[in-house]
Amino acid sequence: MRSLTAELNRLANGGAAYPSPDAFLDTAGAANAWAETSGLHLQGALNAKNSTSGLGITACLNALAGTTGLGPAAAAAQIAS
Repeated sequence: MRSLTAELNRLANGGAAYPSPDAFLDTAGAANAWAETSGLHLQGALNAKNSTSGLGITACLNALAGTTGLGPAAAAAQIAS
């Protein structure tokens, strides 16, 4: 399984493919790119993408993936785009 950073970069890249390693963003940067926000911390960007506030990282990713009980990277891996 890939890392949360890798999965968020895949999603920021449209969901179909991982960007080249030299184009990877940090975790918060990838989350902001995917959520079409800027300057938010990871949790804030994921809440913006999920149209929620106050959820934790794992809860946001599981909600976006339509899953429950998965860790952050596993939940992100279930999201198509």
